Amino acid sequence: MTKLFRPENRRWSIIAVIFIAIVFNYVDRQVVSILKPVLKNEFQLDDSGYAVIINVFTICYALMYPVTGWMVDRFGAKVVMFYGVLTWSIACIGGGFARSVGQLAFFRGLLGAAEPTNFPSQLKVVAIWFPGKLRATANSLCVAGSSIGAIIAPPLVAWLAIQYSWQTAFIVLGAVGLVIAVLWKLVYQDPPAHIMQEAVQDETAAVDQPVPVAAFSWKQLWTTKSLWGVLLIRFVSDPVWYFCLFWLPGYLQEQSGLSLAQVGMFGWIPFLVADLGAIGTSAWSDRLVKKGYAPLRARKLMLTVTACFAPLCALAPYLPNAASTLAVFSIVAVACLSWLFTVSVVVAEAFPVKNVASVLGIAGGFGALGAVLFNSFVGSLMGTVGADKVFLAMAVLHPIAILILWTMIKKEQPKNKSLISKTNQL
Repeated sequence: MTKLFRPENRRWSIIAVIFIAIVFNYVDRQVVSILKPVLKNEFQLDDSGYAVIINVFTICYALMYPVTGWMVDRFGAKVVMFYGVLTWSIACIGGGFARSVGQLAFFRGLLGAAEPTNFPSQLKVVAIWFPGKLRATANSLCVAGSSIGAIIAPPLVAWLAIQYSWQTAFIVLGAVGLVIAVLWKLVYQDPPAHIMQEAVQDETAAVDQPVPVAAFSWKQLWTTKSLWGVLLIRFVSDPVWYFCLFWLPGYLQEQSGLSLAQVGMFGWIPFLVADLGAIGTSAWSDRLVKKGYAPLRARKLMLTVTACFAPLCALAPYLPNAASTLAVFSIVAVACLSWLFTVSVVVAEAFPVKNVASVLGIAGGFGALGAVLFNSFVGSLMGTVGADKVFLAMAVLHPIAILILWTMIKKEQPKNKSLISKTNQL
């Protein structure tokens, strides 16, 4: 039992809990998209009204992402993630008791405000618990929970709604989150000194600096070119993934003719393919590093190749059936998830360890902001100018992100000793 909780083993237990938390983070956010036709009928909504509900969530998500990133760097992953999981679980339960559009919007907004705690916490844990030789693997195992959540959400939510009621789906999933919060409280500990030293030493060895590790202040982060590059990448590429999460299940029902039960049976396929594909592309980039490529260059090469498949979404309005739509979006989802997986690794490699949560938080906020604007675009145009224009707009977003990746992202280090962090706060 003592051996099980040695730090070298405990860190994998921590990764397991984070994985479970991310799974249900994504299940909770997808409840509305899977139940879109049911909720539109229940609350008398059209596509524009549905877009408002989605945007309430996404705006709160965008606003709180940078805040939670700063909170994780300031107060640590243990506290921030515990209260985040607790709050979003209560919000999900509250959605099941909503009796008006306003009440539903309030609880979705609360969900959006709490859910960003997950990913800055996850990246911080990976950065301080794992050395460089294990960091990409640990990150991939964590973030894989997002697509696993997207995989299990359609059958699970559909079954709960059909077997019981749509309200039950919200309440049961929120209750699971409460259990996860307790589990996190029991399992997580900050790393002991030798584990932290091992993780930080990889970072300092590359730049021949002694510990303590150099770090940018919040204000100084905004002067780095790479921060703006990461922000723009998330801003233009995240909306395609958000479409897969929030609009694809409804699109399959309203445009491809699938029933809610059929979405539960088949709607998970693109997300399973995305998960397997994104893990495979992450492994490919690791192999490039082993062959001698600089880590940052290896990530850029992999992301460039995968992004070339994202424009296939432009074919969606012209496909003959739901099976072909699922096939195309399976490929597109691989590109989207590969970027979500690896942009986080790029952040961890491009910035000092004490800044990674803040950078990811700021970037995640910009990605969600891009999704807000795109959701409004989709909601207003899907039923007017046609889906073909929406998919054509989506097709150019990842190619734009490629240009930003190669022109703006580089290794960032503070240039003078005055920027050395004076705190060991995790």
